[in-house]
Amino acid sequence: MDKLSVHIKFKLVVEKLQKRLLLRRSKEGCDSNSTYVPEDVKEGHFAVIAECGEEQKRFVLPLSCLANPTFLKLLEQAEEEYGFDHEGAVTIPCRPSEIERILTHQCMPSESYWTKVDQL
Repeated sequence: MDKLSVHIKFKLVVEKLQKRLLLRRSKEGCDSNSTYVPEDVKEGHFAVIAECGEEQKRFVLPLSCLANPTFLKLLEQAEEEYGFDHEGAVTIPCRPSEIERILTHQCMPSESYWTKVDQL
């Protein structure tokens, strides 16, 4: 996949996620819980749940992971299977070990690019 295709897919996925978050806030209106974000989701990060059958794990990832082509493919699968029109973390249809492998090998392994959170 060439750089332009990756950039276009990245932009589309980010736009869909942004729309999802904006729609959620507008639906919630002035509800005091409408801006609640879990403490482990720091600025510049987002939460995902890797789910394969009964196996589930939640990850908090930096936005920079959205530039990873393999991760973008997983997000596209997530959109097809679950859609992005729901609250909370984005559910990704894959084994947690697949997220770990992608992030360890392709998102600059010298830095801590992901935080694994206990099983759900």
